[in-house]
Amino acid sequence: MYDKLPSLRYKNTLKMLKSVCPAPSVVFDLGVKNPFTEIMEKNDYKVYNTTGEDLDDNPNINIPKDVDIVTGFEILEHLVSPYPLLKKLESKSIFLTVPVNLWFAKAYRSKTDPFDRHYHEFEPWQFDMLLEKAGWKIIKKEFWKNPSYKIGIRPLLRNFTNRYYAVYAERSKTDYTNYYKGVLNL
Repeated sequence: MYDKLPSLRYKNTLKMLKSVCPAPSVVFDLGVKNPFTEIMEKNDYKVYNTTGEDLDDNPNINIPKDVDIVTGFEILEHLVSPYPLLKKLESKSIFLTVPVNLWFAKAYRSKTDPFDRHYHEFEPWQFDMLLEKAGWKIIKKEFWKNPSYKIGIRPLLRNFTNRYYAVYAERSKTDYTNYYKGVLNL
């Protein structure tokens, strides 16, 4: 899956997960078992994963009753339409991370794996609007950088530019009315 694990991203993700849903807890992670699944398990989380089904074609996921939180780390950007999945998720809370659209780089696209391509790279306001429209109330947000120790303009810019957006949200008790009321709370 990875030639080198994204250790800084994993460290930040685990820290935020522990703050919003401390172990021992039960996590339903969107996406197949991956290196971060093992990190969560080593930190006393019980983790269920999806089995590789296409979440665009089948957004109806059966989530076990003992699940405390649904997570999706670097998964929603691969979907053509993440809205049906987010709308239909039967969970009280979610913790998601997505890549931020960078002005100096095009969206990621693997040349060999058709499933390893980003259909979306979000601007934070777009992701906030998507979550709120799908019935989620954003409780906590964080941004993370992805430093690159290579030589060049883009690697240098990655040291100063946020690359990942992490959001913890809970199912909203009110209907979506107007996204713009929350735009300034970044």
